[in-house]
Amino acid sequence: MAWFQVTHTFPSRSKGNYLVTHEVERAVESELKKFKVGMCNIFLQHTSASLCLNENVCREVREDLTMALNHIAPETLRYKHTDEGPDDMPGHVKSAIMGVSLDIPIRDGKLALGTWQGIYLSEHRTHQHRRTVVITLQGEKSGK
Repeated sequence: MAWFQVTHTFPSRSKGNYLVTHEVERAVESELKKFKVGMCNIFLQHTSASLCLNENVCREVREDLTMALNHIAPETLRYKHTDEGPDDMPGHVKSAIMGVSLDIPIRDGKLALGTWQGIYLSEHRTHQHRRTVVITLQGEKSGK
């Protein structure tokens, strides 16, 4: 059983859903290609952003997801936690609903994503924030 771990920081982004599959793959590509089978865990070290898997082609999906999340956790609710601004507590709610961790199988040196699946970084705060993930690969390396 082999392990590899790296920390990756995404560029600053404002509120929205961003396709980051290629950024994640680039962060681990030299090690990922060594694994025959395994798991890739991506853990976001923040509480007002999230990760998810979703449609990787149509940009409207990302825009619709932002709209739906804003409807589920609007800034207009009477939150008690308002120390960091009106977008902070809705960001925590969205993060709690969506989650901050993904597990993706590794097959033959690649992430075994479905044809239309991509990794999203969902930024729930209005102003730009840098977000950091810990990416851990675990599994059996190929004999190559």
